[in-house]
Amino acid sequence: MNLKKYFVRALHRLQKGPGYTYKELLVWYCDNTNTHGPKRIIKEGPKKKLIWFFLTLLFASLVFWQWGILINTYLSYNVTSSLSIGFKTMKFPAVTVCNANPFKYSEVKHLLKDLDRLIEAALERILQPTPGNSSETPYPPLNLRLWHQIPLVLIDEHDKDNPIILDIFESNQTAGGNQTPVGNGTKEKKYKLAVKLCSHQGSDNCTYRNFTSAAQAVTEWYILQSTSILSKVPLQERIRMGYQAEDMILACLYGAEPCNYKNFTQIYHPDHGNCYIFNWGMDEEALNSSNPGAEFGLKLILDISQQDYIPYLSSAAGARLMLHQQKSFPFLKDQGIYAMAGTETSIGVLVDELERMGYPYSDCTNNGSDVPVKNLYSQYNTSYSIQACLRSCFQNHMVEICGCGHYMFPLPEGVNYCNNEENPGWAYCYSSLRSSIRHRQICIDSCKETCNDTQYKMTISMADWPSEASEDWIFHILSYERDMSTNVTLDRNGIIKLNIYFQEYNYRTISESAATTIVWLLSSLGGQFGFWMGGSVLCLIEFGEIIIDSLWITVINIIGWCKGLKQKRAQARYPDAPPTVSELVEAHTNLGFQPEDAGTLPRDEALPPEPGTPPPNYDSLRVQPLDMLGPDSDAE
Repeated sequence: MNLKKYFVRALHRLQKGPGYTYKELLVWYCDNTNTHGPKRIIKEGPKKKLIWFFLTLLFASLVFWQWGILINTYLSYNVTSSLSIGFKTMKFPAVTVCNANPFKYSEVKHLLKDLDRLIEAALERILQPTPGNSSETPYPPLNLRLWHQIPLVLIDEHDKDNPIILDIFESNQTAGGNQTPVGNGTKEKKYKLAVKLCSHQGSDNCTYRNFTSAAQAVTEWYILQSTSILSKVPLQERIRMGYQAEDMILACLYGAEPCNYKNFTQIYHPDHGNCYIFNWGMDEEALNSSNPGAEFGLKLILDISQQDYIPYLSSAAGARLMLHQQKSFPFLKDQGIYAMAGTETSIGVLVDELERMGYPYSDCTNNGSDVPVKNLYSQYNTSYSIQACLRSCFQNHMVEICGCGHYMFPLPEGVNYCNNEENPGWAYCYSSLRSSIRHRQICIDSCKETCNDTQYKMTISMADWPSEASEDWIFHILSYERDMSTNVTLDRNGIIKLNIYFQEYNYRTISESAATTIVWLLSSLGGQFGFWMGGSVLCLIEFGEIIIDSLWITVINIIGWCKGLKQKRAQARYPDAPPTVSELVEAHTNLGFQPEDAGTLPRDEALPPEPGTPPPNYDSLRVQPLDMLGPDSDAE
């Protein structure tokens, strides 16, 4: 019961309002607020009142302007970077070593035989100084099926408005009606070699990939053709055709402990074939380095067997290596370095640890779970990286648009690699997708950097190894250890020595911290308010109170206005006032109505009108009573 009374009183209080008008409320606020300025407006004379009103308005505007700047600065979520240097025992990085040549030529020669004969004949025609200098009928005949799928063409751009396109293996083929024989070696003509890519064989929807050097064009053409051939070879067969660990890793030493090829984890890398990772941390704990310096690092002797390189596929000779974190996939094409044959390469390592702040300060990810791209490299059980995300995104677009996957990237489930037989236009589709800025930007926007990362800064130095004085006995020992042969089977062109070590145990940590915090925001807002207006938090509460009272008064005024509008509409509908009781009695008397006659009237006439029905027009009864009485009244 008391609760009901309380709510009734509260309702009456709300209906009553604060009891002020707008003017009275404003005067009360100016007279009682703790903010400097408003008091002077109501207490000073007319001239000073105007001055203080202007100053108060000006400084209040400055406060709101500064507040806007401060809030915008806070919502921008800027960060500051700090650099700290620490000293501790560190994990030795994972070391991935590969051969620059992915396969032994002796193992894949039967697959690339037609392709090699084709490129040799094409080079002979390209380099011939005069027509007719090349052999016209090679034996056995060339397999031109490969050529017609992805041909190499010569483009004469001497007349840029009418370029001449020449197929190397046709006697003449022109654009614009001109005819020029292949092999025209006139010095006035400048030819560019290009790879012709069509959406399908015989189609006019073609594009030409131009190159400034014929060497670049031949390499690109050979990679496209060999990719189509090797994509049909099973994975285990490709692993067998690559360099095996026991043949490639001749010697290994970590600190004072000997190691061998069994301490390396083998993975297949599409660019470099079989690669071997030391200290990957997949099956065992990562190794720690006890001290800095070359004596406490990893020492390797590798044999790259340069004499068994594929001549048109691998133009660089050496070992490809990369330092990276444990359980991360090595992207050697982007982050790897070369070690040259016949040298001892020393790599001193410094460690940088990066710590980024997450959302909303940066768009980084901890493990890639919030990235919309499916990580195709998860089949290796490796951690997330932006390189893995970008390549997975490209492969997904390749599968979606071209209908098959590229040989250099992992495949989604249920998809096959592209080849010329099953996907004749794959090279055209791949080239268009690779050069598409829109698709590239989609992948960049979808992928995120990792919030925590470790980078290895390398200092590289090289020297010839072995020296001329010691190469004889070194090659004898290494040959005997590998082949159990007294003959020398190794030479300077295939041997590489690597030294990988920490330069020092100092590591740098580059961490991010918020440039603006909520404490900074509140203190800055209060400082500006106090400096310009002499106010505090209580002044803001007072200002909020007057705002609430103003809204309260406004709501009550609106309700009163709505009620008045409703009454006006009712008066407009019934403009005359209802008759009084005396007027009703007089009207009934003039009509000759007696109480005892009520029973003689019909039931609907004896009853009063239903509520809500308009009253009869009694004015007409009073003005013309005789007309309504009829002729019998006069007789009486």
